[in-house]
Amino acid sequence: MQNRRTFVKNSLLGLSGMVIIPSRILGQRAPGNTIQIGQIGCGRIARSHDLPETMKYNDTRVMAVCDLDSKRAQEGKQFVETWYKENRNSVHPVSVYTDYKEMLENPEIDAVIISTPDHWHAQPAMEAALAGKDIYLQKPASLTIKEGRQMSDILHRTGRILQIGSQQRSWTQFRVACELVRNGRIGNVHTIKIGLPGDPSGPEEPEMPVPENLDYEMWLGPTPYVYYTEKRVHPQDGYSRPGWLRCEQFGAGMITGWGAHHLDAAHWGMGTEYTGPVEIEATAEFPTSGLWDVHGPFKVEAKYANGVTMHVSGEYPNGVRFEGDEGWIFVTRGNYTATASDPIAEDKNRKALDASDPKILQSKIKDDEIHLMVSEEQHRNWLDSIKSRKPPIAPAEVGHRSCSACLLSHIAMKLPRRLHWDPQQERFIDDDEANSMLARPQRWPYGTDYIWS
Repeated sequence: MQNRRTFVKNSLLGLSGMVIIPSRILGQRAPGNTIQIGQIGCGRIARSHDLPETMKYNDTRVMAVCDLDSKRAQEGKQFVETWYKENRNSVHPVSVYTDYKEMLENPEIDAVIISTPDHWHAQPAMEAALAGKDIYLQKPASLTIKEGRQMSDILHRTGRILQIGSQQRSWTQFRVACELVRNGRIGNVHTIKIGLPGDPSGPEEPEMPVPENLDYEMWLGPTPYVYYTEKRVHPQDGYSRPGWLRCEQFGAGMITGWGAHHLDAAHWGMGTEYTGPVEIEATAEFPTSGLWDVHGPFKVEAKYANGVTMHVSGEYPNGVRFEGDEGWIFVTRGNYTATASDPIAEDKNRKALDASDPKILQSKIKDDEIHLMVSEEQHRNWLDSIKSRKPPIAPAEVGHRSCSACLLSHIAMKLPRRLHWDPQQERFIDDDEANSMLARPQRWPYGTDYIWS
């Protein structure tokens, strides 16, 4: 079996002046037939969302699962096989991997779903693209802005389809809200208010023996070594909310956790999907002790070149409010949750779509006005893109830009001053300290940087 460096080197050779198109795309499993899928990461979001939302379509076949926790990998296999037996009345053998790189070498697999912790998003997405696979990637797109840029560049150079799991784009109320805003139904937008909660702190947690079923070294990946304790990783029994979500080593907290959804909606409504803010400042409370160290209560103010000021804080209702000189529109998920631990609005009766005047919501978008892409479901849209080779509703660059706005907010939380950002160069202006936070050191042999070495 080829080692990782040989695999990546050989894949990169195919990038010189051509788009990689696996032979199978032109063969018996050409688009239009069954799409063979491998699942990377078999935890909470895979079981409750990504797998069920993909397997329900008759033109898919989840044929392999992978998790570096061998117990979860086997339970993932059982989950998929049981689903096919109960829903399709079919025996459906599923292959099991504990190293996703071995899965990527399987020529029978057309596409992969990546449902891993945030620090394991950009690298496997890049390697999957280099292996000729199409990708569904859970948000946020990356752990750092540098990683996101590397990932988006690889996706464009290889011509693979990548869909970011920003499923709010496939919900009618978000599309309607953004279309109304884009077509001037509330006049010139000047302010956007986004409601996002913070995360609580937690107690200190003792060092524990690493379970035999967990490859903890690889789970840490490119991040620094720290001792194992269960609440730093994921539960060994059950699939409740994992502790890594509240550790800055592996993510940025709710500013990327849900911010990647709501800031993406704000970009969609403003038409700023391929740029970012030009100024940003923030304040936040961070725990001073305990295992969990992501931000708690916070406030972000970001200004865009179009004159819009975006405010993000837990002080607002969970959702996105567009304010213009002729009214406002508010959009939220309502009472929907993808998993049992997702935050929802405290007001259970809050409308998923609301406006300063009901007539705004009744307005029809004319044929000659802006019409946003219609998607009935995020995974379905991805599958259709695999077949058509047309961009999905949330492609790599869009996901990167939404994630970047969140990560810029996180950097601003750490620095007590207004930051000036160049969205074209993706650099802070005259601020070396801020620019040093666009990337993190990566622990060899893991990380996006080593793909190029």
